[in-house]
Amino acid sequence: MYQSIASLNDPRRKELENMEKQKAMIDGKAKAQVQTELYCGLGFLTIQTLGFMRLTFWELSWDVMEPICFFVTSLHFAFAYLFFIRTSTEPTFQGYFHRRFMAKQERLMKTYNFDANRYNELCKACYPSNHVGVGVGANAKAETFSPPIQHAEETLLRA
Repeated sequence: MYQSIASLNDPRRKELENMEKQKAMIDGKAKAQVQTELYCGLGFLTIQTLGFMRLTFWELSWDVMEPICFFVTSLHFAFAYLFFIRTSTEPTFQGYFHRRFMAKQERLMKTYNFDANRYNELCKACYPSNHVGVGVGANAKAETFSPPIQHAEETLLRA
């Protein structure tokens, strides 16, 4: 369906402004939830490291702990490899952040009844040359993190 470029007085601009506010709120909540997950992961790794230090230097010896540490490290690598196989995303902190952000964003969009398709239509009408869009479901890409005018990398650097 062809839609003309929205003029300054077009009611679609007001609707887009409201949707952009709602999307900014959703993005903020999704980012906070993912950061909470990342801090929990940091806490887990810190407790694990401190536990291994305690076991190595006070309770047991390095001869006992060396194979345990090796297998735990191998398990961490296996989880990273599994992440790559399932998501086709590099197992980096940024890759994990993107994937978790998209999942949280999609869930929050459903919760708040945010119509991503309508949002994309309005963005195309109001910003035809700069539109990136919001992905939905399995078709979502890293660009879904960005508002319609910016690229994902720029948004992440500012975040």
